[in-house]
Amino acid sequence: MSSEQDYSTEGVRAAAERDELMDWVTDFLGSPDSDNAALATSLRQEELTWAGPIRLPIDELVRLAGPSDHPVLQPLDEDEWRDDVDELARNIEAGAGPPPVIVVFRDDQLVLEDGNHRVEALRRAGRDDAWAVVGFEDTEECERFITRSERPSL
Repeated sequence: MSSEQDYSTEGVRAAAERDELMDWVTDFLGSPDSDNAALATSLRQEELTWAGPIRLPIDELVRLAGPSDHPVLQPLDEDEWRDDVDELARNIEAGAGPPPVIVVFRDDQLVLEDGNHRVEALRRAGRDDAWAVVGFEDTEECERFITRSERPSL
């Protein structure tokens, strides 16, 4: 993957067609769009099976951080959110699509590993779902999730 990687939903589709989703996730997490290289290293070590892009309802995501008035593991005061959440929400309302979020399916939960700000911006823009790349501990678990949910993986 090049430094000019496409971090859009279309870019994820292209990576999936090339069977390079883990590379896409690693590159994205290390890019300025995410700035989360430590998470990329951690997820690569887990040797997850990746699927995506998958459209997921926001209310099914276990958010690790977010506003105190929403179910999250770590509530944050409104002033702790970066100013760019509102700007991103305005861009979404105008038709822009943020990069897919990074989710790992653990203990029958969709844990949002990267994308708390994007999910919050989508919520503020009135959206109910987000495009995601989802990691699974094994291929069978991935297939069961896709089949059970009747969610298209591409």
